[in-house]
Amino acid sequence: MTTTTPSKPAYKRGDVVLVLFPNSDLRTAKTRPALIVQAENLQTEIPQVIVAMITSKVFRANHPSRVLVTLDSSEGKQSGLLADSVVMTDNLATILEIAIDRKIGTLPMKATDKALRHTLGLEDEQQKSK
Repeated sequence: MTTTTPSKPAYKRGDVVLVLFPNSDLRTAKTRPALIVQAENLQTEIPQVIVAMITSKVFRANHPSRVLVTLDSSEGKQSGLLADSVVMTDNLATILEIAIDRKIGTLPMKATDKALRHTLGLEDEQQKSK
């Protein structure tokens, strides 16, 4: 008898997923939405992925490292999120792929890429090269 292994889902940059996201104490975690920010085809041979936390606490949106997603926007409609939310690129985690429960939607990466550049201090370098 031959058994086939089910193919694992191919998650992509810009996918909104439900994950077991670690709390800041690194001892506990909570299932929450997160945005995959890692480059596709990184090929590190390590079954993990870098994600940005998504919170429904919209009062946290007023920072250049964060992106507001409103449900009434076209982006919000394709996100799979249940409430207006904030992508927090200043709260990144490297998680095992098995910690991903499922994909719930997608988000365009333009605003998130800008926020990531701010978070990682890459804005200045980009400005200097112009």
